[in-house]
Order: sequence, then structure tokens, then C-alpha cells
Amino acid sequence: MGLILDSSVLIAAERGAQPVSELLTSVRASAGVTDILLSAVSVIELEHGYWRAPAPEVAQKRRAYLDEVFAAIPVQPFTMEMGQLAAKTDAVPGSRA
Repeated sequence: MGLILDSSVLIAAERGAQPVSELLTSVRASAGVTDILLSAVSVIELEHGYWRAPAPEVAQKRRAYLDEVFAAIPVQPFTMEMGQLAAKTDAVPGSRA
């Protein structure tokens, strides 16, 4: 079984200076999964944070972390069907008329 890792998990790990390898070990152990992927949407969110860094040294740290993330975690292409399924899964029951 696999898991699509949310960008918020990676952002928290980066802010806490948690190595990517340690994060992946922890996620695998707690979620009981072996395959961990990133969505293409998460790549956008993570890169956005890099480009909005408030200072060059922050940007440099983020770039190094993201390079490590992208080397360790494959990216799952995001299709329209996946977006529709994600929206359906995340929707509040009964909110559609």
C-alpha cells in the first residue's frame, strides 16, 4: 500500500530540521506503508515556498531540502480523474444539493 505525502508534512519537517531520511522512516513506521509519493500539486506548493523565501539564506536552505526531498520521493502525476476523486473524498457529506 502507498501514501501520497502532503506538503504540510514536509514543510513541518524542514522547519524542524528533520532529515528527509528520518522523516520517511517515521512515516513508513507510523502509516504502515512502504511506497511514499508526492503529488504534483505538492511540488507546486513546496516550490512556491522556495520562491517566496524572505531572504537568500532561507531560500538556499529550502532549495537544499527540496532537492533532497525530490531525490528521495517520486512524484505522482496528477490527472483530472484524481482531482475529482480527491474532491469527492474531501467533500463534506450532504453539501451537494
